Amino acid sequence: MLQYFSAVFNYMECFMVDYVASNFTIWWLLAPLLLTFILPLVIFFMFYMNAVILYIYKLHRERLRHAYETDIWDGARKTIAAFWDAHGWLWHGYDISGWENIPESSSALIVYYHGAIPIDIYYFIAKTYLYKNRLIHTVADRFLFKIPGFSIVSEVLNVIPGTIQTCANILKENNLLAISPGGVHEAQFGNSYYRLMWKKRLGFAKVALEAKCPIIPIFTQNLREAFRSVSLGHRLWLRLYSITRLPIVPIYGGFPVKLRTHIGKPIPYNADLTPEQLQRKVACALEELIVKHQRLPGSILRALVERVYEVPKPEDKNE
Repeated sequence: MLQYFSAVFNYMECFMVDYVASNFTIWWLLAPLLLTFILPLVIFFMFYMNAVILYIYKLHRERLRHAYETDIWDGARKTIAAFWDAHGWLWHGYDISGWENIPESSSALIVYYHGAIPIDIYYFIAKTYLYKNRLIHTVADRFLFKIPGFSIVSEVLNVIPGTIQTCANILKENNLLAISPGGVHEAQFGNSYYRLMWKKRLGFAKVALEAKCPIIPIFTQNLREAFRSVSLGHRLWLRLYSITRLPIVPIYGGFPVKLRTHIGKPIPYNADLTPEQLQRKVACALEELIVKHQRLPGSILRALVERVYEVPKPEDKNE
């Protein structure tokens, strides 16, 4: 029996030595190749974060100083907003057209097209808070509130799951509120043709009618070229989504394309409109923004070129 255990021990010892030696050899051979790609990325990331921090300090130092002297949450919001504003400027050359359509103090319901990742709304909220000192309340899908750590984000930045009554009450207090009627479904299954996928959702229209406030449509140019959802296996993803109601479609991208948010003219409150009529009116206004400012279908290469050169649309050349 002793000889048996001794033989097993010797076998395991030989196996471990050979395993460690062979894997160490593989690591030794691959290490230069891995480090060749990893270290430059780490250095680039560190340099990029340095640029973000310096940009934040240069542009927003007075706002940050005042915020921290008044309210701790206001200071936290200003810091987060400054970070996202810097990221948008550096990575996407983000800017906004139609600033004059955002009210200075009155309420408005902001309706937007939902990209695969709504990064444009992060930038838009940040700029609005920094430059107009107005915090936009945002309606988010309920699954987000089950993510660990999201509760404090929703508390500080006024992100809500949103019922018709709670949304209407927020607007009645002269706040700004942002809603995407397409939601997660539009985010996952939309494509570079930028078609609205609202189905029969009327909640936002009922909110605006209840609060008696205008609706402002906004659209971000090249949003689908920054991040895209995988279209392969569309039926499978659609079936899984209908069962789980979770955003399970893979997303790829992060391309540094030009992003510009276009703010449309406010659609005033009209008591004579039904929710269905108001929905169609807002959808038409948003589709007009898409047709006017987005070349269809969207192209990642063209969107990258627009970082340095504005590519005119065919109808623009004829004007």
